[in-house]
Amino acid sequence: MQRKVIVGILAATMSLGLAGCGGGGATTEVSTQTLGQELIDLQKAYESGAMTEKEYKKARENLIESRE
Repeated sequence: MQRKVIVGILAATMSLGLAGCGGGGATTEVSTQTLGQELIDLQKAYESGAMTEKEYKKARENLIESRE
């Protein structure tokens, strides 16, 4: 149960970084955390057993790509 909650929170956090304003083709990226902090949080979730290595690697890759 805890794993599902953490993975859900991570997914929601990552999707916020990809959200645009939707008006007139202009997009904005909203993030309250630095990439470094998000990577640290992701690693903590992995180390706590909240996600598998495969899930961690994919989430890390998506997070980094979303910031490029």
